[in-house]
Parts: sequence; C-alpha cells; structure tokens
Amino acid sequence: MPTKEEKDAVTGVDTTGHEWDGLKELNNPLPRWWLYVLYATVIFSIGYMVIYPSVPLGTTYFAGTGGISDRQAVEDELLAVDASRGGIRDQIVSTDLADIRNDQELLQFSLAGGGAAFAENCAPCHGTGAAGGPGYPNLQDDDWLWGGSLEAIQETILYGVRWEQHDYSRISEMPAYGVLGILDTDQIKATAHYVLSLSGLDHDATLAAQGAEHYELECVACHEAGGEGNRDLGAPALNDAIWLYGGTVDEIVTQVTLPRHGVMPAWENRLNEATIKMLTVYVHELGGGE
Repeated sequence: MPTKEEKDAVTGVDTTGHEWDGLKELNNPLPRWWLYVLYATVIFSIGYMVIYPSVPLGTTYFAGTGGISDRQAVEDELLAVDASRGGIRDQIVSTDLADIRNDQELLQFSLAGGGAAFAENCAPCHGTGAAGGPGYPNLQDDDWLWGGSLEAIQETILYGVRWEQHDYSRISEMPAYGVLGILDTDQIKATAHYVLSLSGLDHDATLAAQGAEHYELECVACHEAGGEGNRDLGAPALNDAIWLYGGTVDEIVTQVTLPRHGVMPAWENRLNEATIKMLTVYVHELGGGE
C-alpha cells in the first residue's frame, strides 16, 4: 500500500504515511530527555556488568573487575554468625544429651537449631510438622520403631535404617511370606484378621482364630506375643492404632505378602556432632520420648 505523509487535521502532527482502516499513524518521536535517560541506563548497565559479577560462563561466571562478591559477603556473614555461636555449640558437643535437656539455655538453643536442621534435612520425608505419612514414621507420637530414648534416637540419626553405605546402620527385614510361599493366600488373610483383632479393629473372629496359629508360628518371634513389637529388631507394635503402611485387611495382606522396607540415610558424615545432638533433642521433644 503506498504511503502518504501529511499533517493530521486534529493534532497538526505529521503522520508517518501509514494508514489502517482509516486510522493514521502520527509521527511522535520520543522526547529527547527520555532518550537520554535510556542511553544513560544502557551505559550504566554496561559499566555495572564490567565491575560486578555478571555473565555466566559455563560452570563459572565473569567475576567483574571490582573484586566485589555478594556470595563471599554472605559466606563471611555466615561464618561470623557461626563463630559467635561457637561457644554454645562446643558446650552441646561436650554435654550429655540428658544434661542438655536439663539446661534451659542449651535446651532452647538445641530446639531452635534442631528445628532448623529438621526442616532442611528431615521434613522432605517426615513432613514439616513431623507427622510422617504412608511409609514414613510419625515422630509426634510415642510409638517408636527403634526406641524413643535420647540415645536410641541419636543412634538412628547417626547410622540410619537399612542404609547399606554404613556398617552400623540399623537393619531389619520382614520375610515376604506370600512371595516365598511360607504362607498361602488364605493363611495370610487369616493372619491379617488376627492382627486387626490385636488393635481392636473390625475383623472376622473365625479367621482371626485361624490366623492366631500362623502368627504364633511365623510372627511372634519379632512382633512378640500380643503384638507388643520389639524395638531391638525394629519390629513395630501391632496392638495399637498406628500403622506405617495402612491398617486395612488388604493393606496388611499386601505387607505380609511382599513387605515394603523403608530406608533412612545415615547422617553421621553429613551433619556435624553438634547438629546431630540438637536434632536428637528436637525429635525427642516432639514425640514424648522415653
């Protein structure tokens, strides 16, 4: 379409000669002051980019000519804060866990530090409130797989559970009764009903009576008579309403047939001694530990 430059009759401003459906484009250049500000910001940004850390360079970055590093400044601040807390951290390292709980200053510092460590390292599995979930133990109650004393909690944190990379990791595994053919489908179902009876849940009394015999032969060695559980073996109590993998007949049958075994990493080489002790005190305080 040919263009025709002319003055707009209403504003008296020259047009660019472009017209769309009777609408003409006015030729209104940007004010000079606006352009000068734009040019100044461009020049400033180039100078800023040269002086300060800026351009990514693969695994590194252009560090700038001014020797300025916010990252280093933050690291220096964190080191300064850590140094200021060094005294009380040293006290925590040198103090027994029970004595930490009896010292209000050490206890409050441990609860704060342990809470921060929990949020950073433990919450992804146990939840921000430590309520756990299917396959992840609830740390707010007093039902403990491996014991809820300060020492037992510390050992679990240090060495983990079924963590093959650590020689002292807590190990326990329930046989796959169904897959291995130790119990058949009907026997497993009957055992599931007996387990439900231990915790007072709805069950088939006839099947539970049959399941009691299988429980006595196959399960009592770890879970104890009456489903009391055995914390030395990590065998959960079966006579309460707390379930790690669910407490319905189908869920119990699934667990007996082909058990699921949770894994917790060992933190001994990931967290320092003070942090592990603070985390121990924090978890102990959460669940009304022993």
